[in-house]
Amino acid sequence: MKNLEENFKLAKKQDRRGQKALYEMFSAKMLAIANSYVNNLHDAEDILMNSFFTCFSKIEECREWKSFQFWLRKIVVNNSFNFIRKNRNILYTDVEISEIGNVEENWEEEMEEFNMEEIFSKMPDGYRLIFNLYVFEEKKHHEIAEILNISEGTSKSQLSKSKKWIADFLKQKQNEKQYAK
Repeated sequence: MKNLEENFKLAKKQDRRGQKALYEMFSAKMLAIANSYVNNLHDAEDILMNSFFTCFSKIEECREWKSFQFWLRKIVVNNSFNFIRKNRNILYTDVEISEIGNVEENWEEEMEEFNMEEIFSKMPDGYRLIFNLYVFEEKKHHEIAEILNISEGTSKSQLSKSKKWIADFLKQKQNEKQYAK
């Protein structure tokens, strides 16, 4: 932690060594976050670079070193959203939740043994985006609707469909393991 504080103070003075140290401390984690949204390593790397450029250009806005990681994460997530808005046409389908069934109750039980990278790499873009926003960014459906310019009902149905997709994916993986034995 002491190292973070020192490097943060150096970076605030536009010291390249402090900036490099912060980059080295957080780049891998931030790259994983960006990639969880865009599902393309090259695009995630571009987002990462833009995020660090923004970070070091506006570092005076981050008041305390203790909140730096969270502030940087917010920049990465926002840059990921902006990238998706500009570069992807993601179709969302409006489906009533009652049509999907009740996935809420047992979908978490299905996620005992999983590889998140594999799941996110295969999950449809619309599902992954809403799942990430709801689960990892803790956004409410009205916030997701506003961010993605969709209805609240679409956000709810996409989240439910993403959970069903994950449960089905994990069941398929489990079946593959059983047949391999």
